[in-house]
Amino acid sequence: MPIASIKKKISCSKKNLIEMVLDIEKYPEFVPWCLEGKIHEKTDRGDTIEIKADLTIGRSFFKDTYKSLVIYNKSKESIHVTNIDGPLKHLENKWFFRQDGDSSEVEFHVDFELKNKILNVLMIKSFDLGIKKIADAFEKRAIGLFKSA
Repeated sequence: MPIASIKKKISCSKKNLIEMVLDIEKYPEFVPWCLEGKIHEKTDRGDTIEIKADLTIGRSFFKDTYKSLVIYNKSKESIHVTNIDGPLKHLENKWFFRQDGDSSEVEFHVDFELKNKILNVLMIKSFDLGIKKIADAFEKRAIGLFKSA
């Protein structure tokens, strides 16, 4: 299973970054290989917000949709994502946010495995580059939207 962690310092508020990460339906506008994002349920449970959403991802011959459970923990200022259904045998990603003056530090951890063994091998080969591109896309989007807002 590919596992990676990325840490970035971005010139905008933690609050804006969290809102951007939770705005799943906007992902196709800036996340590489994301073709569609759809929120099916969003429930505020006081200290947490739970979201059930689909992401359709695609690249060359591969296109598939996976359903995930996204939990935003307000007090810990973290987001935890797990897969519910789709081509992923396993998905766990975690976002951690920390305000640092006018900037925010964001940590992103991802661990996943596809059900299809052949596609999984192909994904492993390009995993590091893909994660870097996705992290860069989130950073560019945040700077474009918020710039130290």
